[in-house]
Amino acid sequence: MFDTLLIANRGEIACRVAATARRMGIRTVAVYSDADARARHVQACDLALRIGGPEPSESYLRVDAILDAARRSGAQAIHPGYGFLSENAGFARACQEAGLIFVGPTADAIAAMGSKSAAKTLMAKANVPLVPGYHGDRQEPDFLQEQARAIGYPVLIKASAGGGGKGMRTVERDEDFKAALASCQRESAASFGNSQVLIERYLQKPRHIEFQIFGDTHGQCVYLFERDCSTQRRHQKVIEEAPAPGMTPERRKAMGEAAVAAAQAVGYVGAGTVEFIVEPDGRFYFMEMNTRLQVEHPITEAITGQDLVEWQLRVAAGEPLPLQQSDLQIHGHAIETRIYAENPANDFLPSIGHLDVLTWPDHVNFKVGPLRVDGGVRQGDTISPYYDPMIAKLIVYADDREQARQRMQRALGAICCTGLHTNIAFLGRLMSSHSFAAPELDTDLIERERAHLFPTPQPAADTVLGLTAATLLPDAGTHATGAPGTLPPWQLADGWRVGGHYARTLTLQDTTGERSLQLCRDTGVWTLAVDTGKPQPFQWQRSTDGIRIQLGDTEAQGRVFRHDLHLDVFSDGERTTLQWQDPIALASTQEDDTTGGLTAPMPGKILSVAVAVGDAVKKGTPLVVMEAMKMEHSIEAPHDGTVQEIFYAVGDQVTEGVTLIALEAAPAEQKAR
Repeated sequence: MFDTLLIANRGEIACRVAATARRMGIRTVAVYSDADARARHVQACDLALRIGGPEPSESYLRVDAILDAARRSGAQAIHPGYGFLSENAGFARACQEAGLIFVGPTADAIAAMGSKSAAKTLMAKANVPLVPGYHGDRQEPDFLQEQARAIGYPVLIKASAGGGGKGMRTVERDEDFKAALASCQRESAASFGNSQVLIERYLQKPRHIEFQIFGDTHGQCVYLFERDCSTQRRHQKVIEEAPAPGMTPERRKAMGEAAVAAAQAVGYVGAGTVEFIVEPDGRFYFMEMNTRLQVEHPITEAITGQDLVEWQLRVAAGEPLPLQQSDLQIHGHAIETRIYAENPANDFLPSIGHLDVLTWPDHVNFKVGPLRVDGGVRQGDTISPYYDPMIAKLIVYADDREQARQRMQRALGAICCTGLHTNIAFLGRLMSSHSFAAPELDTDLIERERAHLFPTPQPAADTVLGLTAATLLPDAGTHATGAPGTLPPWQLADGWRVGGHYARTLTLQDTTGERSLQLCRDTGVWTLAVDTGKPQPFQWQRSTDGIRIQLGDTEAQGRVFRHDLHLDVFSDGERTTLQWQDPIALASTQEDDTTGGLTAPMPGKILSVAVAVGDAVKKGTPLVVMEAMKMEHSIEAPHDGTVQEIFYAVGDQVTEGVTLIALEAAPAEQKAR
């Protein structure tokens, strides 16, 4: 076994690898970009070396810098993690030529299976079922459009060298094909350095089921069962679970053996995942092979009791597989949710910013347990525009699926995260949706459950407003608990007034509009009236764990986090955001009127501007293409109008909410307004 391991990655996977290496007594070396100088993975390792600037092309994608770091640190092996260079055959070959152990498959295996087109050609020769499509090398737009017509719409354009939903578009109409193709090719080139794509028939209501395989240098290969990854948004996995609901032993054996056969066809060594797309009648088709450890590997660890990173390190050191196929068994059920800094209500666009608060329920890190959190950021860290916006992976394990589902729902409700948008509440609604609970799983689940997953905003509950009032009362000079007799009378700051009467109105803004709270104190007794409701007796008690209130006959508890006039209330498993309309503070923070401006929906880089000043545009016309997290986002005209001014140029970095284009509405639009 080698004694020094360089981890050529960042974030939670670098921390995950470091945790196992530390347990095995292996010295670890981290690499970092300028954006990650104080990152968690830097502190998780024994040594950390800078490798370049914040852009991935300046750091984590630089083979020369990583190999130099290995030389300087005395590392004998390199673990690539996932993403970045993990499926780069040139990197694996460069490691070998430098005398370093690459913790993963051979360069030849990566080249054969890392390219979706090459892999499907190989699978066709091995008689593995394939989705009808074009997987060849010709990439002229006219030729690819002819292939799409021959396959029949809808079709799926996919980056040949990629994964993670990047460089992927569903096209339903022939007239949209070339624009989608160009966008896929740009996105693929930016993410993977390869613009080649393949075209496939888009299957209706399929499931996405993958098999974890492992091979060693002694010719052995096993499968560690399946994971269901059907719950997706924007072609990216959101929830994964193992085992797959409804999987029969016969189908598991057939799919597992097909996965092993695919791996053995290229002499595969190390951890890999063979992905299948499964139709409702049970027919399955090879989709791709990921020649690395998957993001969702913890759920396989949970149901098998095995540490897959330890398996990787032992196999890379030349040891045989720790177990044979007959030794592997499934125990219990595991579910993983990916917690992202993103805004589900705004088409899941990334949310860049500062993690003001990040707290978790009781859990373990980077090892199997009832509740596990694998994260690469901490409270106080920043989610930057340079990398994937994942905050953490939340993994639960239980005896059966329903117990696991309920445990996940409770865990999601116990997380407190403020400072940016997250998908935590969305994940909670997914857990409670009929389709997931039933389970009725397919890749269209999110669209099918849209009404449940994207509910109409509701007014904040009275108890939530009461928790907020108890938080804001110190600003009114009332620091008492609301329960008499807890402090000597001369130490109370409880709103006492000559005559015994105190009154205060607090105005808050929730997602539905303005809310009014009337607080009164008469002869030591507090009441609270919400909007036009009747006053109700009101008591509260603060502690280090939060606030507990009683409003009339109702008790509630929660935690309230305040940042200036913004408040986040966590109660009963829900997060409610409120804005305090403090008249004094608001008087000094008037904002400019930007009516008529087209604003950036997220931070990112301007990739293209399709219009010029003076152009007349129709509603829905693409105006600007932005890039964030290596994903492209097209911004369209919200109405007919004329471009008055363009504020940013191609290549500019912009922040969320800035005005990109001044668009004057057409006369008919103005009249309608």
